[in-house]
Amino acid sequence: MTTQVYQAGQRVRVTQQVPRLGNADPTSAVTVEGTIVEFTQAKTGSWFAHSKDHKLWLDRLILRKADGEIVHVNLDQYSSVEVL
Repeated sequence: MTTQVYQAGQRVRVTQQVPRLGNADPTSAVTVEGTIVEFTQAKTGSWFAHSKDHKLWLDRLILRKADGEIVHVNLDQYSSVEVL
């Protein structure tokens, strides 16, 4: 997975696919649009990861939606970010 760097102030649409087991539809998609407040790479508390500091690092976006709601999004291989 290639890491993209996003800038505060960019307007984006994030679509995430969530695998669902045991259903006729194998995936579910969730989409959120907003302006980036912050983009960070932060480590989790995962003790089993064999990477920097022995933690799993995730890309994280904080978005402000048009109605003012703040949304925190963890990006993974099932995430698609479109700059609007």
